[in-house]
Amino acid sequence: MTTGEQGTPPPSRRDARRNRELLVEAAREVFGEQGLEAPLDVIARRAGVGNATLYRHFPNRAAIVDAVFRDPLADTMAIGERARTAPDAWAALTGYLDAVFTVLAADRGTNDLMTTRIQGVESLDSVHAHNRRTLESLLERGQAEGSLRSDVTVEDVLFTLAALGRTVPALTEAASAEAWRRPLALLLDGLRAAPAVSSLPEPALTTIQLQAVLGELGAQRSAGQRAGKP
Repeated sequence: MTTGEQGTPPPSRRDARRNRELLVEAAREVFGEQGLEAPLDVIARRAGVGNATLYRHFPNRAAIVDAVFRDPLADTMAIGERARTAPDAWAALTGYLDAVFTVLAADRGTNDLMTTRIQGVESLDSVHAHNRRTLESLLERGQAEGSLRSDVTVEDVLFTLAALGRTVPALTEAASAEAWRRPLALLLDGLRAAPAVSSLPEPALTTIQLQAVLGELGAQRSAGQRAGKP
């Protein structure tokens, strides 16, 4: 008879399903706390199972990332669908980006996922493609309406959003949960055909807060480099 971990019989179908649910829930918590480079054995321990059980359900990191984030990414695409059909392109763009950054600020794992490229995550490839089509549609409509600069490309916007998105965890850690609203407002004003001078949301960063943000970004990069080593 085939045995599982530590010489025990293989789990029943019900037990296997329960173990998978425990692993997905544990991964959601750990990724939210530590980002997508969190060690997989931490996830196994949090779920109360062994590493062999984890790898039996999820042969690699991409597989468990896909299981954790498939539904939230589908929600993001639904937000994009609503933005595409909104009557005013400028209001749709600002509302869409506000909703996306609210998601990025709420969960470290989602932020890592949305602002980087991870090979092999099917749902992530879909949301990146959907996000691009949404932005292309809103830019085209906004430029036709005259509310958006005519020289802005979707690559301009995607690059700037990714750069700003990567700072969100550091901003929320050093300043406040809503600190990202100020740089996003500046970004949006830069996209307008006739930028309006308006009051910026959220207080400006202090010198100490800025130093803390930059320090956190440096720590994130170092951790990513260490994780990438064999």
